[in-house]
Amino acid sequence: MSSGGLYRDKVLEHCREPKNYGVIEGADAISKGENKSCGDEVTIYLKVSGDRLTAVQFTSRSCAICRASASMLTELAKGKKVSEAEALDRTDVLNLFGGTIDPVRESCALLPLGAFKSALSELVKHHM
Repeated sequence: MSSGGLYRDKVLEHCREPKNYGVIEGADAISKGENKSCGDEVTIYLKVSGDRLTAVQFTSRSCAICRASASMLTELAKGKKVSEAEALDRTDVLNLFGGTIDPVRESCALLPLGAFKSALSELVKHHM
């Protein structure tokens, strides 16, 4: 199987059975992202202990790419130090998709990152 097929299977798995899906009651930070052009919505919830993200979850009303991206991003971020999580960027997210994604769908893939970064900013501002 080609590496493209492996990434496609990974994305489909995260879409069908998203990891870390749900609300964190008593979250330390929450941020919602919306893509007005396509209607995608994603909300990121963060819980921190000391300087580590102990829980990173999301809810969404979104397309498959956005949902898979949120699932993979929460897996990537969970357990990281806040400073490490702050360093995550668009390249990290696009690499979760094998480094290439249709430019039209890129905004769908990056929407969870924007909400995640906003939640991190809120977290640092109010809890660190």
